[in-house]
Amino acid sequence: MKRNIFILFFFLFFTQVFAQQISDWQNYTDMKNISALDVNSNGIWAATSGGGFFYNTKTESFQTIHKTDGLFDNDLTSVAIDKYGKIWFGSANGSINVYNPATNSIHPILDIYNSDQTTKQINDIQASGDTIIVSTSFGISLIDPVNLIFYDTFFKFGSFPSNSQVNSALKSGLIYVATQNGIAIQKNTATNLSAPESWNIFTTTDGLLSNTINKVLSFNNNFIAATGSGLSQYNGTSWQPLIPSFNNSNINDILAEGDTLFILTNNTVYSYSLGSSNTVLKSLYTSSSSLNKLAYSSEYGIIAAGSTGFVFIDGTNSSKFLHPNGPYVNQFPSMAVDNNGNLWSASGQDVTGQGFYEYSGLTWKNFNTTNTPSLPTNYFQVVYAAPDNTIYFGSWGRGFIKIINSQIENFSISNTGMHGIQIDPSFLVISAFGYDSKNDLWVLNYGAVDNYTLSTLTPDSTWYHFQIPAAQGLHLEQNYNLVIDQYDTKWYSSLDASHPGLYYFNENKTFTNTNDDISGYLTTSDGLNSNTISSVVVDQRGDIWVGTNAGVNIVTNTGGIFDGGKSSLVISSIFSLRQQIVTCMAVDPINDKWIGTTQGLILVSSDGTTVLGQFNTSNSPLSSNNITSIAVDQNTGIVYVGTDASLTSFKTSAIKPLGSFTKLFIYPNPFVIHDGNANNLTIDGLISNSEIKIVSVTGKLIDDFQSPGGRIANWDGRDSEGNLVNSGVYLIVAFDQSGNNVTTSKVAVLRN
Repeated sequence: MKRNIFILFFFLFFTQVFAQQISDWQNYTDMKNISALDVNSNGIWAATSGGGFFYNTKTESFQTIHKTDGLFDNDLTSVAIDKYGKIWFGSANGSINVYNPATNSIHPILDIYNSDQTTKQINDIQASGDTIIVSTSFGISLIDPVNLIFYDTFFKFGSFPSNSQVNSALKSGLIYVATQNGIAIQKNTATNLSAPESWNIFTTTDGLLSNTINKVLSFNNNFIAATGSGLSQYNGTSWQPLIPSFNNSNINDILAEGDTLFILTNNTVYSYSLGSSNTVLKSLYTSSSSLNKLAYSSEYGIIAAGSTGFVFIDGTNSSKFLHPNGPYVNQFPSMAVDNNGNLWSASGQDVTGQGFYEYSGLTWKNFNTTNTPSLPTNYFQVVYAAPDNTIYFGSWGRGFIKIINSQIENFSISNTGMHGIQIDPSFLVISAFGYDSKNDLWVLNYGAVDNYTLSTLTPDSTWYHFQIPAAQGLHLEQNYNLVIDQYDTKWYSSLDASHPGLYYFNENKTFTNTNDDISGYLTTSDGLNSNTISSVVVDQRGDIWVGTNAGVNIVTNTGGIFDGGKSSLVISSIFSLRQQIVTCMAVDPINDKWIGTTQGLILVSSDGTTVLGQFNTSNSPLSSNNITSIAVDQNTGIVYVGTDASLTSFKTSAIKPLGSFTKLFIYPNPFVIHDGNANNLTIDGLISNSEIKIVSVTGKLIDDFQSPGGRIANWDGRDSEGNLVNSGVYLIVAFDQSGNNVTTSKVAVLRN
């Protein structure tokens, strides 16, 4: 799908200034939670909390639309199809996106988003001829669907408070407005609808069953209101109850087709048919999940939508809910990529957890206790992909699981020797994992009642458990962020109020002799920016990066703990990140660091001295600035960024280097350059720290440089003095630092 001008500018700008090449942005969202839907002859359009989608009823396939496709925002709240076939999406932040299927383009309308209104949500959009009626949290707006210009906006209806929330509106000769304070109807003679006196208003004193009005429609030559306490019918002067059995029931939606009124309560669809002599009320469908919207297709009949997708109502309860494939929920507290390129994600701790997910690069698989009975719980908050491709998930209260070749093995207090939290020793919370150089699995206990914070499972299936001397015998909870460095030292953080900070521990290669154990405890008194630590990672050099609510520290000379203890450690602070509330971090194959914060994503150089890029909702397809987790596919350069709203990925040029040269892949070839050239030549197939020379066919050295450290390097078509080279054929020579491993290729350069 085409990007809008904003997205195009983003890609063009950032691929020029970033040291890494950034491309192929993708959003991944849960699209089950449908807020609105509309139907045409081709299929169903839906607005969801994770973007928009189209369901082709002929092919039974989905087309999804996200921010990476040009939407201004993914949190959509309303949808309508206008007379020209364009799709109008309203959002929670007030932006409106108009998608034109004919041109495959999206045009954002940001008037409401940029307004000074406190609440701006688009609650409903209705297409009525040459007018688009937009119901918002502060009134209604009328828009021309051709030139996308606002006709007018109305904030005040009679004596209702100014900026009353409007849930929907109907144009049927006059305009009928459903608000949180009652119903407003345009007066017959009114022309200036901005004047409050141009509206008649109706409340419970006029017969309405509730002042919360969800919708108004015309049925059987009468106007019917769906309220928070049943159905009301307008007799021309006042409102009267309709179908008393619905009194005191919240009516989410109503829909009229011919002589039948379809009624939707919180989870049941009814039909109310007018016969020649009597009326018939019938229950058509009841769902175990919540429903909020109805739509009608002459081919498929009634369609209901809600928190688990949409369903065709066929008079039975056998129909399946449909929605695009995606993660089960928009929650990504912890992610990891295995050696096969599969992304694994936890969903959340305690009652927020909904199992875990696996993404193959094409499809999502969601695992929970409903579809995977072997799982002990749905509350998984942390995941670890081990070097041997074993996957571990730590749970909130039920130990952890191990996954090998789709087989799940459970570990709890009964088969590990571990103990749970102080108030309930059977409640075992696992907060992190790691492998050491001997392939021992190390497990971090969130808050062991016996103070054995770390446990290890050896390859021969033997368990050992360790108290940390630096904890001084204190019972500490909220232990997180276990990592293991090149010396097999275990580093982790604690947020326990009695002793927060950064801990390290090394058993000194003896599991049974605790006398030679080495441990330490680092806090602000040792140079940390803060004791509130959110993330700990080990970089390619073996340095420990510590993310806090006051920036990032680097701990170096970690091997010194064996001789001089913690006094030998060197702790420095990253100046460029000093104001950031860090939430998570990840290291890529060229040792650059991706830093997640509450204000977006930051890329810094390997030593942290240079900010290479900053991403947020304003300059990128990120759905939220609150970054919750980051995972890097070392073999493809794909970076996955979890937020509290969705998952986003993009490709980078930071790819794990090869073990030895085989063949260089040079593209584009021919390489076209010109003044103002923003493109780079890609040199793919490098080993770690390759030296690269650009040589003319006559043997003249044009340029030489070192690769960033990964599999890919780039050349901008300039010589060592910064001048564009002339057209011709050039040799690309790559070799290792000793000069023993060499490979070559060639490129044709065309200078315009």
